Amino acid sequence: MNKIIVSFALVCIVGIKAQVAIGKASVTNPSVSLEFANTENRGLVLPYVESNSGISENGTLIYNTADKKVKYLKGGSWFDLSVDTTGNADLSIQTTKAEKTGAKVSIGTPTSTDGILVLEDNNKAMILPKVASPHLNVINPAAGMMVYDTTARQLAVYNGTVWSFWKP
Repeated sequence: MNKIIVSFALVCIVGIKAQVAIGKASVTNPSVSLEFANTENRGLVLPYVESNSGISENGTLIYNTADKKVKYLKGGSWFDLSVDTTGNADLSIQTTKAEKTGAKVSIGTPTSTDGILVLEDNNKAMILPKVASPHLNVINPAAGMMVYDTTARQLAVYNGTVWSFWKP
């Protein structure tokens, strides 16, 4: 990936374990590989990439700076989670920075060389940060932010301009 969001540096500090809790003492569910503390106004910021051409691992989530959209890769095709076309991102935080190709973390049994944060458990999942009504409670969301909206019980992604909501 071309550029890395600083927020993932926190994961690097935590270390490599089978289960990781961020912002709390421990993971509360044995089926979870990565769990965030319940916060009222914080989310997960996805990695910014300038081009998704070199990414081939299904399940990858990114914020694409070319079209300013949150996307995920499934079956070799990219799917847009932003929907809205007015995305915006301040790229000045990464424009002059060189990629640190060794800045990668694997949680679980390391087998992949793709990605900066790879959850490699075959029987565990990640729990997103939980925020009630993120469009009202996240004070200054970053482009590429993703949370679980506990009020509407749905996925919420921010493209730098507006929130998009996904409910199964």
